[in-house]
Amino acid sequence: MIAIGCDHGGYDLKEVIVAHLKEKNYEVKDCGCYSKESCDYPEFGRAVAKAVAAGECEKGILICTTGIGISITANKVKGIRAALCADPLSAELTRLHNNANVLALGAGMTGPMLAKRIVDVFLETAFSEEERHQRRIDGIEE
Repeated sequence: MIAIGCDHGGYDLKEVIVAHLKEKNYEVKDCGCYSKESCDYPEFGRAVAKAVAAGECEKGILICTTGIGISITANKVKGIRAALCADPLSAELTRLHNNANVLALGAGMTGPMLAKRIVDVFLETAFSEEERHQRRIDGIEE
């Protein structure tokens, strides 16, 4: 299952990504927000991060206007490695090298077509499991 969350600035893109995930037969846990009414991103960033950290969801996707604040929030949760990606190569490398478990997107920076491609690459790329990358991830978790 994929957890997804956003604030009001990411709401429209979240709806596009949810539909895209369902078309690809992913099960989705929508952690909100549920409208364009002004709200605070930490609530939704934390909800997604906790669902992933607890093992309830395999990965998470977060969206706010820039992706910055919501990714900072997610990274405060132990066991979360959230990466803000604006292109497919970054999404691929953060999975291969960092085993990132949460993807952050900036709705004001990334259009729907590109965002769907970034999501696909993030979800379809496995961690390399190379010792050097695992060692570095272990260092993050200390």
